[in-house]
Amino acid sequence: MLTVTDVSLQFAGSTLFKNVNLKFIPGNCYGIIGANGAGKSTLLKILSGKLEPTTGDVHLDKNCRMSVLEQDHFKYDEYNVITTVIMGNRRLYDIMVEKDELYAKDPFTEEDGERAGELEAEFAELGGWEAESDAAMLLNGLGITTPQHYAEMSSLDGRDKVKVLLAQALFGKPDIVLLDEPTNHLDINSIEWLEEFLIDFTGTVIAVSHDRHFLNAVCTHTVDIDYNKVQMYVGNYDFWYESSRLMQQLIKNQNKKKEEKIKELQSFIQRFSANKSKSKQATSRKKILDNIQVEEMPASSRKYPYVGFEMEREAGKDILRVENLSKTIDGVKVLNGVTFILNKGDKVALIGDNEAGQTALFKILAGEMEPDEGEFKWGVSTTQEYFPKDNSAFFNDIDLNLVEWLRQYSKDTTETYLRGFLGRMLFSGDDVYKPAKVLSGGEKVRCMLSRMMMGTSNVLMLDQPTNHLDLESITAVNEGLTAFKGNVIFASHDHQFVQTIANRVIELADTANGCYDYTGDFDDYLEWRKTR
Repeated sequence: MLTVTDVSLQFAGSTLFKNVNLKFIPGNCYGIIGANGAGKSTLLKILSGKLEPTTGDVHLDKNCRMSVLEQDHFKYDEYNVITTVIMGNRRLYDIMVEKDELYAKDPFTEEDGERAGELEAEFAELGGWEAESDAAMLLNGLGITTPQHYAEMSSLDGRDKVKVLLAQALFGKPDIVLLDEPTNHLDINSIEWLEEFLIDFTGTVIAVSHDRHFLNAVCTHTVDIDYNKVQMYVGNYDFWYESSRLMQQLIKNQNKKKEEKIKELQSFIQRFSANKSKSKQATSRKKILDNIQVEEMPASSRKYPYVGFEMEREAGKDILRVENLSKTIDGVKVLNGVTFILNKGDKVALIGDNEAGQTALFKILAGEMEPDEGEFKWGVSTTQEYFPKDNSAFFNDIDLNLVEWLRQYSKDTTETYLRGFLGRMLFSGDDVYKPAKVLSGGEKVRCMLSRMMMGTSNVLMLDQPTNHLDLESITAVNEGLTAFKGNVIFASHDHQFVQTIANRVIELADTANGCYDYTGDFDDYLEWRKTR
């Protein structure tokens, strides 16, 4: 068991959270949620012992082993993949190293033999003989193929390194696992495998995540950081979300009734306080009025941007025709004869491991890249807006503040309008004069969404729009695209985002028409995929 008692944390005189009292029990999965900057990752660091709280303490039961998802993707570059995973159980790895050093000694003394015997016994107790096969099982489940298991970590790309580090955190049956954004950069198959693994996991899982489907699938409890407090609730993310909305509404309703009563009493007092025959009643009502307390709604740190897309005109029946598109990048064929027709009303999710192909298709359709073969044609009544996965060209080496940056894409160039628009996207006060080139990843995404919203196009193309966003912003984008009346083509790893927006799924693949094309929602597609 992991116990948190009276923990608080202050930075530069500001309190991040205080009076935190929590118990994390084996067999449960705890999802930590909160707005950006609320302290989710900081809380994980306190739980792991990497950061000392200002007050209070964290107690880990004796003999409990804690494992933490490593965030430094270059830390193990000098090791091979299978060794990196086994290092997740540091004691087992240290025994393996010491054993190898002992058996390599010449001469091998009697004392060395005794020490080797001790190490062998502990090695067996820790599951050392199954270590490589257990590590291989985790790697295969996450999509790291057997030929990669003995490759150097330095040879892997960023996405595969994330998978290896995740396997490391899960290796050796730890008692407690701390995971900070474990689904980031994972493909759909790997996320599905991870969900199933954690559901069956008998230890304690504590995870920070922006993936709503993941939180709903695996979490038994929700730890909410808000109002400078950390509170634990039973249930997954959706249960917490609906419960919190209901509680807010109940408080509002109670306050409304109290405010109505106050107005009634104030009116009576004002009318009759000068009337001798009514003065006793007025005095009585004033006492009642003095005792009525209107509860203030707590000022949540959560902020929801406004994301809404309007079409200047509706498109006709002809939207898009793609025929035999092929593209090779750096010697790899990422598109191979892709053919499909986009119909009016289609909201298409591009899914699968072929992210390079998805991005190439978006760039070709946006006119930023030429295909090697094939052609495409947009309907004459269509207009398109494109959200690229890499937005650096829009911000790097640009000496403009946010108002000036947004003015480039707006028909109304008045500062009042632009400031109002930026306010809806959570840029307020002097933030609107911040240089565009110093924005965080999430801020840049919100700016790019603003640019799209000003375009009033009837076809939207978005390549990984939820990257860098918090749960509140993801929810806003989700609702905006769901409500949009035009066509949408988008790529995303967010299960709930895809499920709630798409009515058609295209997986780029080496098939007869270059893709698997399924009409229906994402969950139905996943069931269909099992039968193909």
